[in-house]
Amino acid sequence: MKRNKPKYKQIVDAAVTVIAENGYHQSQVSKIAKQAGVADGTIYLYFENKEDILISVFREKMGLFIEKMRAAIQTKETASEKLFVLIENHFNILSNDRHLAIVTQLELRQSNKELRKRINEVLKDYLHLIDHIICHGQEKNEFSAHLNVRLVRQMIFGTMDETVMTWVMNDQKYDLVSLAPQVHELLLQGCKQR
Repeated sequence: MKRNKPKYKQIVDAAVTVIAENGYHQSQVSKIAKQAGVADGTIYLYFENKEDILISVFREKMGLFIEKMRAAIQTKETASEKLFVLIENHFNILSNDRHLAIVTQLELRQSNKELRKRINEVLKDYLHLIDHIICHGQEKNEFSAHLNVRLVRQMIFGTMDETVMTWVMNDQKYDLVSLAPQVHELLLQGCKQR
């Protein structure tokens, strides 16, 4: 119920900005509240603590991310087209929200084991989407039937993730989306039916 209220979204959006600009450990709840335009105590009506805010940021933003991906992928017929749309949208969404890119690439890589576990739970739906593309490619004989789906998923996600990480670490000085065709071609060559 709380997730549907406007203040919840305000706080999540504010948290993305504050965490991106200050880092997770320097982002006090009071800074997030100020950015959201709410009282400090209001935060605790929606979230248990700062860790809960970070997980909620990831869950909410990744949920929207996955919705957009699913919609875009459904319009395509071939696995190759689906893969390209996935890569392009992944890069496009993050390049259009630089704060979100910083949070997802830097701040979510926390060393806390419990936090990593919760983040991985959220990430599962995205990884299933990649699996769907790979299996579709295998069913349609576009991709080799001998591919290890789990390994290929790791390669696809890892390649996109590292490409975005490099872009973030280089202060986002170049056009991330323009790299999508090259990344697509590289991944496609590894998957193709021979």
